[in-house]
Amino acid sequence: MALNCKFSGFNDNLPANTKPKKVRNSNGGWKWWVKLLLLFFWVFGSIIVFLWVLSETKDDASSRRKEKISGLWEEQARIFREQFNVSKNLHGLTSFFYKADQAILQMKVHWKCEENCSKLIICLMKICWWVMVGIIVGCRISGFCGKFWSPMQKEVQLQPQVQLYQWQKQQQPHSQGSSKVSAMWMRKLLYLLVLGGIALSIWLFLSMSKNVVLRRKETLANMCDERARMLQDQFNVSMNHVHALAILVSTFHHGKLPSAIDQKTFAEYTERTAFERPLTSGVAYALKVLHSEREEFEKKHGWAIKKMEMVDQSPVEDYIPEKLDSSPIQDEYAPVIFSQETVSHIISIDMMSGKEDRENILRARASGKGVLTSPFKLLKSNHLGVVLTFAVYNTDLPPTATTEQRIEAAEGYLGASYDVPSLVEKLLHQLASKQTIVVNVYDTTNATAPIKMYGPNVADIGMMHISNVDFGDPLRRHEMHCRFKEKPPLPWMAITSSVGALVITLLVGHIFYAAINRIEKVEDDYNEMMKLKVQAEAADVAKSQFLATVSHEIRTPMNGVLGMLQMLMDTELDETQQDYALTAHASGKDLISLINEVLDQAKIESGRLELEAVSFDLHAVLDNVLSLFCAKARKKGIEFAVYISGRVPEIVIGDPGRFRQIITNLVGNSIKFTERGHVLVSVHLADEVTERQEEVDEVLKQHMELVQNGKETSYNTLSGYPVVDRWKSWENFRSLSCENWTEASDIIRLLVTVEDTGVGIPHDAQNRIFQPFMQADSSTSRTYGGTGIGLSISKCLVELMDGEIGVVSEPGMGSTFTFTVAFAKGHLSTLDTKWYQFKSVITEFLGLQALVVDGRSIRAEVTRYHLQRLGISVETSISLEMACSYISNTCNAGLMTHFDMVLIDEDAWSKQTSRVLRCLIELRQNGRERSPGDCLKIFLLATSSPTELDQLKSTIDGVIMKPLCLSMMTTCFQQALGIGEWRQRDGGKISSLRSLLSGKHILVVDDNVVNRRVATGALKKYGAIVTCVESGKDALGMLQPPHKFDTCFMDLQMPEMDGFEATRQIRCIENRVNEEIRSQVASAEMLENVVQWHTPILAMTADVIQATQEDYMKCGMDGYVSKPFEEEQLYSAMAHIFGYG
Repeated sequence: MALNCKFSGFNDNLPANTKPKKVRNSNGGWKWWVKLLLLFFWVFGSIIVFLWVLSETKDDASSRRKEKISGLWEEQARIFREQFNVSKNLHGLTSFFYKADQAILQMKVHWKCEENCSKLIICLMKICWWVMVGIIVGCRISGFCGKFWSPMQKEVQLQPQVQLYQWQKQQQPHSQGSSKVSAMWMRKLLYLLVLGGIALSIWLFLSMSKNVVLRRKETLANMCDERARMLQDQFNVSMNHVHALAILVSTFHHGKLPSAIDQKTFAEYTERTAFERPLTSGVAYALKVLHSEREEFEKKHGWAIKKMEMVDQSPVEDYIPEKLDSSPIQDEYAPVIFSQETVSHIISIDMMSGKEDRENILRARASGKGVLTSPFKLLKSNHLGVVLTFAVYNTDLPPTATTEQRIEAAEGYLGASYDVPSLVEKLLHQLASKQTIVVNVYDTTNATAPIKMYGPNVADIGMMHISNVDFGDPLRRHEMHCRFKEKPPLPWMAITSSVGALVITLLVGHIFYAAINRIEKVEDDYNEMMKLKVQAEAADVAKSQFLATVSHEIRTPMNGVLGMLQMLMDTELDETQQDYALTAHASGKDLISLINEVLDQAKIESGRLELEAVSFDLHAVLDNVLSLFCAKARKKGIEFAVYISGRVPEIVIGDPGRFRQIITNLVGNSIKFTERGHVLVSVHLADEVTERQEEVDEVLKQHMELVQNGKETSYNTLSGYPVVDRWKSWENFRSLSCENWTEASDIIRLLVTVEDTGVGIPHDAQNRIFQPFMQADSSTSRTYGGTGIGLSISKCLVELMDGEIGVVSEPGMGSTFTFTVAFAKGHLSTLDTKWYQFKSVITEFLGLQALVVDGRSIRAEVTRYHLQRLGISVETSISLEMACSYISNTCNAGLMTHFDMVLIDEDAWSKQTSRVLRCLIELRQNGRERSPGDCLKIFLLATSSPTELDQLKSTIDGVIMKPLCLSMMTTCFQQALGIGEWRQRDGGKISSLRSLLSGKHILVVDDNVVNRRVATGALKKYGAIVTCVESGKDALGMLQPPHKFDTCFMDLQMPEMDGFEATRQIRCIENRVNEEIRSQVASAEMLENVVQWHTPILAMTADVIQATQEDYMKCGMDGYVSKPFEEEQLYSAMAHIFGYG
């Protein structure tokens, strides 16, 4: 047989029927240059934008931080004053300082984090915006560059017989020239960008160095302002307490007669309240004494008013007030009469005799506020300090007094001395960072000659911050000068960042340079690659055509072989001839099966495999698989059973053919590799395996208990042989292990398990068994045969059904394959009449009760499943003895429980004693005597026909052969119970087809005479009236309305006019005739009273790789049947055509 198929991918031409494809010119190299250019520009621009955004956000954050610090200090000062207005001891002061310092540090950390977060958010927002702009601009530039650099770039439609490679050769010189020019400009541009990157790194270093200096200045300013503010606040608090002491003296000394205060009282009080004035070194009160009152005053106090020395003071231990000179004569004196114990040496000294103190006293009584002296050396301590002076007025002074009134009302002067070095030292001692900066305090009242009140002499290191300090005296000005102790470190961040940017620039430049060189080489290979690509596409098209042609050319003669063999077997043959014909027919079936597997694999690889979405009965699909392999299972003497969980819906929507194909492949492998034991197919909902143990299905629960009990117990399996742990086969399924896995409400996920006790699969081979044409062992092909393609197809089909497949196996013990598939929920109304006829048979057994005797609970559950499908209530017993006892007790007790039948497994039957058998026979006979038509029926469940069947005829009513099949059980029960009508299965099929086809006029269109003879013989077998034509043109004449044909079988590949074109023309003719009938141009009587003409047309095809129902529907066909005819497929197509579905 010649195959009219030619590989044309190697002669520079595409095949004639190649579909047009769009291919771009090889001169598309500009895309690489544009992408590199855009990438470099984008990186460069992103760095610049990032740095700009960074500097901008930093300035904003700095200003915000200064405002927050200022507000925080004001709040802290307010709390400070409140705290010390009600303070009781010095410990509270120190604790507040510590807490305030910690709060400042925490706020700094918080502000820093907040600043970084806001900076990062703003940076990300702006960078994202620039990315979007860059993408838009890049697309525009890309289009512009495409027009500028590649004007010859265009799309080419590949038409049949176009000389593609010659066109590529014409475009190749232009492509190479354009690539070289682009590479030259790219190198020049790269050099410029590298220079720009170097300049960028220098700018980055200068910018970051400047930022470091600004941050250092900002840090110094914050630290200096913090110290100045704390010093000012503490001084103001101490001033308030001194003012309060002045009021106390005015009230209790001048406001009471006699005075309530003397030196002892004043000294003791001031000593006890010294903690409220921790910054003062001493407090004293000087009385206002006029010259006229001096003599009386001195007599009263017993000492003379002394003059204050203006020279440097002697050490404390050498200072003797008695040796001081008397105060010179003047209008007014201010001798100290009360003093704190620490400054008791100034009693009797005239404060008006000192220049600084005199000015202080005069300003204090005139203003009514506290005033400060300029810095001077304190008596005895020899430290620089200042004196704070408050005037003490009599209690009659009005609040709105004038200056003259204040001067007249002044009674004395309360002064407090402050040791400034000690004051500042205490303050700095409270701060954790006091060691990092050097602090100097100056009195700058005289700006030309400032007085340093505190601080060491340090060299100028170039950075200083000045903070103003307000001590409450508006006429005096003070400043705090702060410097870092150490020189600033090198800006390592700026250095590393700039060096990093430089390295990145050079590295990116090197990468781009290498990429340009590489692209030049790739561009040279691109043209050659395009040639190879077109060759591969042509080869792929040729491969698909070859497979389609092979499918058609092989299946066409096989159709004749199998069809003629079937017709031969329908004739009268002797036993030897019948055996030869059966063997040849079976071999042809195997060849067709092998071809189907290869073509299925080809369809999967090419992505042309499509799934149907129709309603079907899961139980019917499993029954079909069961009947397909029951003969092989009986021949090998192994148990074969099917079980479907009660929670699985009967009707689902999916592809029943592909679902059956998966199970058929797995079951076929299991039976082929199993010599003893069993093969069990079970179907559950995937949700069942994730539920609690007490809620799972009985079969799953028993398997779980079997695994938990271990290998020491007896195996409660279908055959008693050990099995592998099926739970391990789905432990890696994502749909079962992921907690967040969700399904649509109308989708159900099935879990199908095929368990066997065969030879098992070696562990090292389990990872490759799902690969095409791979088998577990090289000897398998010699021992068992097969192509190793079934599991690969099954895996692909499972994945198409949105499922997963897995396996667990142990050599010598067996294997368990598990897969999941997703189906939609279906409805009973979508099934054909066959299903409803089957349901009508089930109603005959509703209400019956059965007792199943089986020592293996899983096998008993399988039997229960099949009986419950018939509507029979089921009880189980593990032994025949217990069953007899149970039946006897219920009969004697007169209970309502009545068993219509007992089904005994052959294992349970063979183990019973003769006494138990006699008991069972007696029960049977007693029941027959009471009610002959309602006696107990006994059935034996056997794997193979028992040899002692003739001896058991008096004991049992029938033998049901395993594997249990619904049709076989129905027939057996109908015979034994005498209900309904029963007939042979094959006769039923033939009768169904005969009822569909009998008397129908069928037109067969095929150019092959053998195919016409086979189709004619197959259809006439069922009573059809067949007419044959050999071309599509002849079919047009035969199907011209009016005609007598009920349907048409149309071959697809025919000369002159194929089946698709013939069908389209037939539909056009029918549409024209129907339009004439509707418009009353032609009457229905002229067209045999047919109002609507539509002749059902079924495609007859051997090209299964391209056989999809959608393609046939597009041209107007009603379905298809593949060659050779399968009885079931033919019945399904005819039932659909003639309205039985």
